[in-house]
Amino acid sequence: MNQQTATPQRATAERTFTVLLSPTRRGARLARLLAVAHLDLWGLPSDSAAHIVAELATNATVHGRVTGRDFQLRLAVHADSLLRIEVIDTRGDRLPVATAPDHHTEGGRGLLIVEALADRWGVIAGPVPRKTVWAELDLAP
Repeated sequence: MNQQTATPQRATAERTFTVLLSPTRRGARLARLLAVAHLDLWGLPSDSAAHIVAELATNATVHGRVTGRDFQLRLAVHADSLLRIEVIDTRGDRLPVATAPDHHTEGGRGLLIVEALADRWGVIAGPVPRKTVWAELDLAP
């Protein structure tokens, strides 16, 4: 399994983008669109990252939603070789788990998609009441 509960500290990011978004379908869609726009601006591939952002942002709006509290999207590029995607929500009491859903359910596959596309992913609990779900993509050929 690819999931980790923490990640080692990395060098300072060379490029970052951070935005607060409403925990709604519209906010999740905007997270994906903004991620694609910034990655294109930076000259980086955006296909896998777009899917990862879409899944993590949707999870933040469905499972991490607290009325009146936004979620945060953060993109960081390190040494042009690593893209780190972070989605921070305010439901630290609900940690995600990637498990195979029942064949008859409509949802429950998002983190399996993240696991398949990301080189690494995990969850960082806190500070209360938050949690950060992160994924990393190696950019080097």
